[in-house]
Amino acid sequence: MSDINAAASGTFSLGDLTINRLGFGAMRITGRGIWGPPADHDGAIATLKRLPELGVNFIDTADSYGPDVSEKLIREALHPYDGLLVATKAGLTRAGPDRWAPNGMPDYLIEQAQKSLKKLGVEQIALWQLHRIDPRVPRDEQFGAVRMLLDQGIIAHAGLSQVSIEEIEAARKVFPVATVQNRYNLVDRGSEEVLDYCQQHGIGFIPWFPLAAGDLAKPGSVLDGIAKQHGAAPSQIALAWVLKRSPVMLPIPGTSKVAHLEENVAAAEIELSDEDFAALDEAGRS
Repeated sequence: MSDINAAASGTFSLGDLTINRLGFGAMRITGRGIWGPPADHDGAIATLKRLPELGVNFIDTADSYGPDVSEKLIREALHPYDGLLVATKAGLTRAGPDRWAPNGMPDYLIEQAQKSLKKLGVEQIALWQLHRIDPRVPRDEQFGAVRMLLDQGIIAHAGLSQVSIEEIEAARKVFPVATVQNRYNLVDRGSEEVLDYCQQHGIGFIPWFPLAAGDLAKPGSVLDGIAKQHGAAPSQIALAWVLKRSPVMLPIPGTSKVAHLEENVAAAEIELSDEDFAALDEAGRS
């Protein structure tokens, strides 16, 4: 599958940086429960090394993936990241597999960003995102820590994750919000208004869990029919729909296997008609 390329997804500019819109989420290259090293280290490394060959130049990770494992694997496979934008996050702590707890203490956020610098082996993090707004810490204090990271040059751009429009607007009073990362896919449209807001303001929208299709993937469904027309998997059509939904959409499907990565990138080549897009849109809302 040497002819597929993420460039078919179009581009998005993040300040002075331009990336292909179809990126890669590096959560699944860790162990079960997003905890510890991957079961197949060499497979994870091979998947990461395949990214630039497929034109994927936007990688999203976090200090809590592993924890620390994902960032270190990315460095092992891809440093010095020629032509790649590696984004990371902080603000969630880990106590075990599938266990996540927010920590938005300003000192902690700054310390974790500094640690990510070293783990990734960079002089500046191109995009750093607040993984969650911690409800136990005044949000302006958390936003102030992000502003400090920008002012100190530790990070070049900053984003938010799992937020409302009101929270984005509050953050924008403190620092420029470059990206928003919320759960969004064909059948989970809870962030529809947030996506529209991001499009209006030129903010990159990074949908996590972008391949989900739920019952729409069942045989005989609208999605199944369109997938068969294109000779594609339902997940590829779901991803193609997400890409067509908005020019600020930056989906980051993740995997630890090269074959699955290639299948995801091939979705960038799928051109849905307006009629198919509308049919899927209606089915996804019902």
